[in-house]
Amino acid sequence: MSYNTITLRELVGDYLVELGKNDDRIYVIDSDLAKSTTTNKFEEAYPTRFVETGIAEQNAMSIATGIAAEGKIPFYVNFAIFASGTCWTQLRQACYANANVKVIATHPGMDGGFDGATHHANEDLALMRVLPNLHVLAPSNPKEFKEAIKIAVEIEGPVYIRCSRDVVPNIEYPNASVLGKAQVVADEGNDFAIIFEGSSANLAQKSFSQATEKGYKGKLINLFSLKPVDTELVIDVAQKVKKIVTIENHSVLGGVGSIVNETLSEISNTAPIYKVGIQDTFTESGPSDELKDKYGLNVESVLKHIG
Repeated sequence: MSYNTITLRELVGDYLVELGKNDDRIYVIDSDLAKSTTTNKFEEAYPTRFVETGIAEQNAMSIATGIAAEGKIPFYVNFAIFASGTCWTQLRQACYANANVKVIATHPGMDGGFDGATHHANEDLALMRVLPNLHVLAPSNPKEFKEAIKIAVEIEGPVYIRCSRDVVPNIEYPNASVLGKAQVVADEGNDFAIIFEGSSANLAQKSFSQATEKGYKGKLINLFSLKPVDTELVIDVAQKVKKIVTIENHSVLGGVGSIVNETLSEISNTAPIYKVGIQDTFTESGPSDELKDKYGLNVESVLKHIG
C-alpha cells in the first residue's frame, strides 16, 4: 500500500486556530514551546486567549484548571514528557475536580529524537490512564486528530490527546472516531491481529503490508480510544485470531500491550499477546527513526511474532 506521511504536530496550531475562530471559550496555554508545538499560530490569531507561562509546567496546568473553572475550555499544549510527567500532580488534582481541562501532548515516545532520554515520553500512557475521570485519545492521522479535538471539546471533563511528532500515514479511515471505540482498519483473515496506538501507525501499516505480502492474512486494529477502551472489539478479535501483536511508541509496561492484557485477563480461549515497544530501559539521543529501530520498534520485531 502506497501513502504519503505527515506529522500531526504540524497541525496543532492550525486546528486550534480553526476551533477558536467560532468559539471564544477556547484558550491555549504554553510553556515556552509554542514554536515547537505550533501553538504560536494561535497566539498570533488570538493573543488575549493565549497564556505563556515560560518553563513552569506545574503553574501552567494550574492556570488551565483555573481557566476551566471560569467556564472556558483551556488546551494545555506541551511535549508529552512535560504534559504528563512534570505536572502530574497538578493534572491529578484537575482530574479529581473533573475540571474541563484539555491536554495535547506532542513528541510522544521517542518522537523527540535528538532531545534524548530526558525528553522521550515512553511512560506517558501509563501515567495518564491511571487517573480517574481522564479520557485518553491517540489519533493516528489528521482526520482522527481533528475529531479527537472535537471530542475533547464535547466532553465535560479532562482529556489527554497524544499527538505524534514523527510521521504517520496521511490517510483517512472510513468511520468517524468515537470515544470508547476502536477501528478495524483492515480485515483479511484470522492469522494475526496487529493492535496499535496512533503514533505507531506508520510502523503498524508497514508491518501489516509486509505480513500480507508473505502470505499471512490478518487484521489491523487502530486503538484510537485508549481510555475508555473498546473492550467488546478487543475481546471479539482475541477470540478469533491466532495471535495478537501490539505496537506502541511507549514502554511495554503500562501502555497498549498492558491495556490489551488487562482487557483479556478474565477471558478464556483468547490469542497469545506479543508486545512490540520499548523495553524497561531509558532511551538515548539520535534520529528518531534510528532510535526506534535500535529499541525494537521495527517491522522485523513485528513479523517475528506473526511468522
